Amino acid sequence: MARLGFVTLLGTCLLLVGLSGCSVSTTKSDKTGKDKDVDIRTPFGSLSVHKGASDVKDTGLTAYPGAQLKKDVDEDEGGANVNMSSSFFGLKVVALKYQSNDAPDKVLNFYRKDMAKYGKVLDCTGGFNMTFRRRDRDAEVSCDDHKGSDHSYREELKVGTEYNQRIVAVKPSGNGTEFAVVYVRAWDDKSTM
Repeated sequence: MARLGFVTLLGTCLLLVGLSGCSVSTTKSDKTGKDKDVDIRTPFGSLSVHKGASDVKDTGLTAYPGAQLKKDVDEDEGGANVNMSSSFFGLKVVALKYQSNDAPDKVLNFYRKDMAKYGKVLDCTGGFNMTFRRRDRDAEVSCDDHKGSDHSYREELKVGTEYNQRIVAVKPSGNGTEFAVVYVRAWDDKSTM
């Protein structure tokens, strides 16, 4: 019984020490008053979420000429930058949503050329799908199981590897195009950032 009490006390002390090194900071949006940026840091890892406009350069791709960031319902600019990291795993996702007066084919052709600097560009149809499978991290991306979760996006371009990929998803919008530009980078204890 004394041993159980000691283990409980030790566990509680370790938890308190871990929490004492924890910090949470938030930044509110000027327009809505809602949390826009959240940063959480602990001795075990960190989480950073920045909502709103990001720089398209963070995706490694070029901004489509004349495209405008698409506003969300609450008037926030359509973008997010999420970073999660610990000594065991990490994930970085940069996502931006745009609109253009140009036709979907013109946007797709632009990004086929821009994405080619990262390897063979795949043209997938059937909806936007950012499924992350724990396969070989260096395996090239594929259109396997491409029954997208967002069927409003009609076509998707993908390039890279399972742990380092770029995605452009396109759908018609009125006389123009709505498209998402996404960068996903994952790492585990066997890989480096």
